[in-house]
Amino acid sequence: MLNWLRPFSIFAYLDNNQYQHGPNRFELLVAAGAAGSNIPFGEAGGDWLFGHLEYDFKNQVEPRLTSRHQARQGFEEQFFFKPVHVAYIPYGTHTLVVESLDAAPEAILEAILGQEAVIEGPAPAGVSWQYRFTKEAYIDAVEQVRGHIVEGDCYELNLCTEAYATAATIDPWLTFHRLNRLNPAPFAAFYRTHDAFLVCASPERFLFKAGDELVSQPIKGTARRSSDPATDERLKTALYNDEKERAENVMIVDLVRNDLARSCRTGSVSVPELFGIYSFPQVHQLISTVSGLLKETVTPEQAIRHAFPMGSMTGAPKVMVMELIEQYERSRRGLYAGTLGYSSPGGDFDFNVVIRSLFYNSATGYLSYQTGGAITYDSVAAAEWEEVRLKARAMEQVFLQAG
Repeated sequence: MLNWLRPFSIFAYLDNNQYQHGPNRFELLVAAGAAGSNIPFGEAGGDWLFGHLEYDFKNQVEPRLTSRHQARQGFEEQFFFKPVHVAYIPYGTHTLVVESLDAAPEAILEAILGQEAVIEGPAPAGVSWQYRFTKEAYIDAVEQVRGHIVEGDCYELNLCTEAYATAATIDPWLTFHRLNRLNPAPFAAFYRTHDAFLVCASPERFLFKAGDELVSQPIKGTARRSSDPATDERLKTALYNDEKERAENVMIVDLVRNDLARSCRTGSVSVPELFGIYSFPQVHQLISTVSGLLKETVTPEQAIRHAFPMGSMTGAPKVMVMELIEQYERSRRGLYAGTLGYSSPGGDFDFNVVIRSLFYNSATGYLSYQTGGAITYDSVAAAEWEEVRLKARAMEQVFLQAG
């Protein structure tokens, strides 16, 4: 399937990687080619729609906000396309469904099966990472953010830093294949709009709609994995019992409850799961689930705007911390901390949180990723830096291992 996508200048490849943390709709969902592009999300018209919102779409949600850093990733602030071809495997099945606007589904299936089922190659050479923050500068920024918390300006802020390489030459297909093998995730994605590529291993859902139900599953709380089973289990238990991590998680759960309450019927917002422990190849995570029933007067587009950007990547109170993020971070987030997903012909949708991701602009050779963490009053600046580096190692590992 990946090799079949190579000729398309616009596509989205969304992989569940066989995770069972529901709700689930597809094992795999692929859209290729654009029968129409730059389509407003609210104008799907009963068709499939795939695309993204950059984090900086916040400026349209809250007009008082701005973005001062240079855009380098190559994505548009918002972009949705109506695909020519769609292929998917419904969750829990081994059936591939193919739909096409301009070809017989059998012909598309034959073209997919005719591709080589191997993606090989050496690790890209010459990727030399540069960092927007040194350890000392990041620790200083954390302390300044803690000062804002002491002053009462906010009570949690997600502070991110970018690593980047210039004039990089990589094969995005091979890069995604390697990342998805090293760090398979339930919201993995390989996405292209012309020269801009997203290589994504996200474990986090932003917003899911099924009928009138909305579901958000914020992540807050991270611990490293260990190759020793006993040590790994101790790390997992320590994460679950960590007061600071639980405080971070519950703050964001409260924020998400408030966001969903803007779109959902009074009294319908609930928290079916709080502090769920989920394990991924690189880290353990604390994940909670918030759900509600959509008001009849609220459109799907409004529901997304009411919850955007996701609280797990901002902090609270949301508008204030987004202003502080712009002050303290040293690069534009772009599609990082934004969202990628789809709307089905029936009007249901599913969108991820774009984290654990590489961004590649093939026109300029700009390759980058960002990592961050939630800063609270109890944060220890040096530990926050270590969490940022833990997440970063998973991204850089892609370029160290042989194909």
